[in-house]
Amino acid sequence: MMRKKSISASRVPLFLFLCQMISALEVPPDSKLLEELPQPPTITQQSPKDYIVDPRENIVIQCEAKGKPPPSFSWTRNGTHFDIDKDTWVAMNPDSGTLVINITNGGKAETYEGIYQCTARNERGAAVSNNIIIRPSRSPLWTKEKPVPRRVTEGDSLVLPCRPPMGLPPPIIFWMDNSFQRLPQSERVSQGLNGDLYFSNVLPEDTREDYICYARFNHTQTIQQKQPISLKVDSAKSFTERRPTLLTPTGSTSNKIELRGNTLSLECIAEGLPTPVIRWNKEGGELPINRTVYENFKKTLKIRTISEADSGKYKCVARNLLGSTHHTITVTVKAAPYWITAPANLVLSPGEHGTLICRANGNPKPNISWLTNGVSIAIAPEDPSRRVDGDTVIFSDVQERSSAVYQCNASNEYGYLLANAFVNVLAEPPRILTPANKLYQVITNNPALLDCAFFGSPVPKIEWFRGDKGSILHGDPYISHENGTLKIPVAQKDSTGTYTCVARNKLGQVKNEVHLEVKDPTMIIKQPEYKTIQRSGQVFFECTIKHDPTLMPTVTWLKDNAELPNDERFVIDKYLSIMNVTEKDGGTYTCVANTTLDSVSASAVLTVVAAPPTPAIVYDHPNPPFDLEMTDQLERSAQLTWIPGNDNNSPITSFVIEYEDAMHEPGVWSYQTEVPGTQTTVQLKLSPYVNYSFRVIAVNDIGRSLPSEASDQFLTKAAKPDENPSGVHGIGSEPDNLVITWEPLKGFQSNGPGLQYKVSWRQKDVDDEWTSVVIANVSKYIVSGTPTFVPYEVKVQALNDLGYAPEPAEVIGHSGEDLPMVAPGNVEVRIINSTLARVHWEQVPLKSVRGHLQGYRIYYWKVHSLSERRKRHVEKKILTFSGDRTHGMLPGLEPYSSYKLNVRVVNGKGEGPASPDKIFTTPEGVPSSPSFLKITNPKLDSLTLEWGPPTHPNGILTGYTLKFQPINSTHELGPLVEISIPANETSLILSNLNYSTRYKFYFYAQTSVGSGSPKTEEAVTIMDEAGILLPAVDAGKVQPVFTRITTAAAETYANISWEYEGPEHVNFFVEYGVAGSEEWKKENVNGSRSFFVLKGLTPGTAYKVRVGAEGLPGFMSSEDVFETGPAMASRQVDIATQGWFIGLMCAVALLILILLIVCFIRRNKGGKYPVKEKEDAHADPEIQPMKEDDGTFGEYSDAEDHKPLKKGSRTPSDRTVKKEDSDDSLVDYGEGVNGQFNEDGSFIGQYSGKKEKEPAEGNESSEAPSPVNAMNSFV
Repeated sequence: MMRKKSISASRVPLFLFLCQMISALEVPPDSKLLEELPQPPTITQQSPKDYIVDPRENIVIQCEAKGKPPPSFSWTRNGTHFDIDKDTWVAMNPDSGTLVINITNGGKAETYEGIYQCTARNERGAAVSNNIIIRPSRSPLWTKEKPVPRRVTEGDSLVLPCRPPMGLPPPIIFWMDNSFQRLPQSERVSQGLNGDLYFSNVLPEDTREDYICYARFNHTQTIQQKQPISLKVDSAKSFTERRPTLLTPTGSTSNKIELRGNTLSLECIAEGLPTPVIRWNKEGGELPINRTVYENFKKTLKIRTISEADSGKYKCVARNLLGSTHHTITVTVKAAPYWITAPANLVLSPGEHGTLICRANGNPKPNISWLTNGVSIAIAPEDPSRRVDGDTVIFSDVQERSSAVYQCNASNEYGYLLANAFVNVLAEPPRILTPANKLYQVITNNPALLDCAFFGSPVPKIEWFRGDKGSILHGDPYISHENGTLKIPVAQKDSTGTYTCVARNKLGQVKNEVHLEVKDPTMIIKQPEYKTIQRSGQVFFECTIKHDPTLMPTVTWLKDNAELPNDERFVIDKYLSIMNVTEKDGGTYTCVANTTLDSVSASAVLTVVAAPPTPAIVYDHPNPPFDLEMTDQLERSAQLTWIPGNDNNSPITSFVIEYEDAMHEPGVWSYQTEVPGTQTTVQLKLSPYVNYSFRVIAVNDIGRSLPSEASDQFLTKAAKPDENPSGVHGIGSEPDNLVITWEPLKGFQSNGPGLQYKVSWRQKDVDDEWTSVVIANVSKYIVSGTPTFVPYEVKVQALNDLGYAPEPAEVIGHSGEDLPMVAPGNVEVRIINSTLARVHWEQVPLKSVRGHLQGYRIYYWKVHSLSERRKRHVEKKILTFSGDRTHGMLPGLEPYSSYKLNVRVVNGKGEGPASPDKIFTTPEGVPSSPSFLKITNPKLDSLTLEWGPPTHPNGILTGYTLKFQPINSTHELGPLVEISIPANETSLILSNLNYSTRYKFYFYAQTSVGSGSPKTEEAVTIMDEAGILLPAVDAGKVQPVFTRITTAAAETYANISWEYEGPEHVNFFVEYGVAGSEEWKKENVNGSRSFFVLKGLTPGTAYKVRVGAEGLPGFMSSEDVFETGPAMASRQVDIATQGWFIGLMCAVALLILILLIVCFIRRNKGGKYPVKEKEDAHADPEIQPMKEDDGTFGEYSDAEDHKPLKKGSRTPSDRTVKKEDSDDSLVDYGEGVNGQFNEDGSFIGQYSGKKEKEPAEGNESSEAPSPVNAMNSFV
């Protein structure tokens, strides 16, 4: 505890010392001064810390320094003194510390490897260089190895190693062929950072004999070559596509450390088929746009100039159509030391105080150590004026012997910083560096700067005098700067004269005289005029200038801001003349008058026109008026007269008078008035306290003239303001204040100096006196401590030094609002119908609103459905009713549900408290349509109907109503039959129907309120069960029929398959929509396939679907209803990893292998497969058994190798399909909605024609994988 106390106590005088410290001297960069002043050594040039040299050339280690007297130099090598005189191969440059090691004449570079440090020393201290590490560059040969030819199969991945020799510095790697041509690279083939060549997948064109890796060593300008690698790629009839895996880096995570300021390079190279693409991201952040670079087809991510903020986890994702993989690289940014505050040279006078501060940062935090004259300060000779406090060296009461060079070393495990800073204690009398009797010349009304550069130690005090005697020049109109310069902001003619600068300190004083001359400005008193001239004519431009007689002006003419053409037709004498004018001579001509002190210019436009056949009148803008004169000048008016300029053949129609207020808006000309063209005098109304100038512009039908010269300035007398601020408002920003705002008057409206505002307020309807405050330069005043939301009378009055403006108008404002205090009472709900309710409430007292009443807000939410009796997610809805209302309507309610609501009052601050929750229930409504309606098991005279309850019963179901009627061949409807069905039934068998007849069914759900919307379907009873067509009117025609439609759905897609009997070569289409809606979407089926995949479906949604045939109007299957699987995270166990499943798959694989061997033997014997015999018996050429070569199903004949199997050809002779007899049912293969399908609609592993493999969306599903899918991947 005592130790901590002593430390804290020692900090107090340090703090007080720093507060009282005198700032150090600054030595001006004057060469003569620097030559005379003694100065410790300073290192000016040195070799880099890590110095790699060419072993074939001389080694030059630089060390240059300056100081007074000139420093001497010495060197250390590997921490010990390096005796240069004893080494014949080493020499030091004269007047320098630079070493030259002679390698070209016999020295060996390897002998001189090591760490070198230079010291520059004079009588005032010693400065040291960095530690310079000398290393010769190396370019070793490749290790001998026998290249092994590589042979791979098309589609495989491959890595060709480079493994270059380790050089110094590391070599640059590239791959070329024998012809020295760079090998092409792409997303598929690329070179890694380690030099290896990576193939994501190989192609036959990759076959070549000359894959050669080259290493270029830049320092020695040599290139080493690896032995060529031969690559042979065998073509494959087919190859299996595969998802990406990473070739480099390996594993799922890795770590990388990089230093601050370097470039971070991260690499991910993947293999796969198709070729993967790489994408990068940073977890929890964004990649820096301006510093991020992608290289090597985005396989390499580079971030330039990294900092600690770039630390984090970077993820590369490799993706192709079959999936993705990723790798996470955890990047840690460390930092070698870097400066926060580097120590700076310190020049002090005896007895002064100062500090050297050395602050650096890094990761890890660097260690700070001090040296003096190259020796650790701990063992250096003691100096009573010096004290070290961590990163600060404190000097107090220094003497000349305190001069020294201090070194600050900041180091951590990643590097170091070394900085020299000298302390130079000087006792110098004042000296003035500005030359004596220096002449300064300026133009009238411009600033004049008189220099007095000085130096002395202690810092001299500077004083200026006019001439040899007089008082010190300070204050208006003079400004003295710390560097000794005297500024006269606006020099006048009487400022001309001699000025004396005196510098003094305790060691003496010195003075210097300078001279100032103030010149008249250069002016153009006769400007060139705009001219219009005919071709071949002659034109003259005049430019008359007035200048100071002591200055010699030069006049230059420009055309379009460039030099005049080098043409003898242009003659410059007293004016510019152009002879024999051409069209090219048209343009802007500028007269520029220059002196050594100023420059002025004026321009005129020359327009060249064609010479008319007969003289024509030339119309042009009028010339500007001139000779403006002000007369009859009164306080609020004056008379302005002028002489019109030439109208240039177009009569002047009007004159525009403009004014400039030089006091408030100098340089801005504003509109004053306009008078007819026949008038040359106008009486002007003026405002008080305005410094007026006027100009006149003439206007004719061609346009406006240039403005006239400005009139003399006229300052009107000041007066009280004529008007008060506008836009006065009083609105509270907090419950206890009133904010009064207004639009301030412009300077023009102030009417006099000292513009202020008198702000007054009092509470309305209360017998209070006005409270007032006078303020200036603001447009807002806040009154605090007011009651909440009460009316105030507010007024703002302008005033100036001459008095007040007229009494202002009063405005009504309010203090700040607060939240309402009372909730609406007696909330009642009246049910209008099953979806609409009317809410009534009582108004709250206006005093309790405590603000501007904006309206009432109803919060209402559904608690639960009375039919479901289950809790659901509460989603509150809000309705706002503006104004002072007492009721509102709640639309869009759900029937037969329980709701809660409350009401709140709203003001400008927000909502008040809520009324107690009111519970109400909506009555029953009609239900939605049944969720699905299926018609199955068609017989001669009966059909089976199956249905699901409505998705939204909207009440208690009382039953169902079925209506149906026959449809004849001309699509006419027969008599309608109606059947009532109890609510607990889900199926019905309709008997006594006509055979081979189409029926249309309308199925309704009912509550006590009535029937909902119907679900419709159509179905056909079958013919006789023997398969013989009964006699009919259109006998001989094949009647089309869909005997079965099957659906199997996943999360976002569903496979629809059907069985069809009827005419061949029919194009099918599929229509689908959300169950319960009337909308249908149509998708055409490619060819006559009997399956189709619906994509892009919404997870967890019920859909309706039906199938139709093009060219058969009115022919449509019955509707089927299915529901997509819910979107959920995959948390099921992957059965592909279960032991029982692996054993089952092994058994299946063994059985298939045995069958293939038996089939192969049978074929060689010329026998037939049993399946083939069965096919011969059926004589159906479209049945496709399994092929031997690729494991897919196909013909034994090669004639129709790609013809798809028609499902209708598998229908039994009785023309019916039973579920247990159908060996291709998709539902039987899958697991309900979890069945897996390819995107083309074929079930994984099903018998299909040979085709290109497409990516399966099922792989992205979160459901458990299908056993069949797993079997295919295993085999």
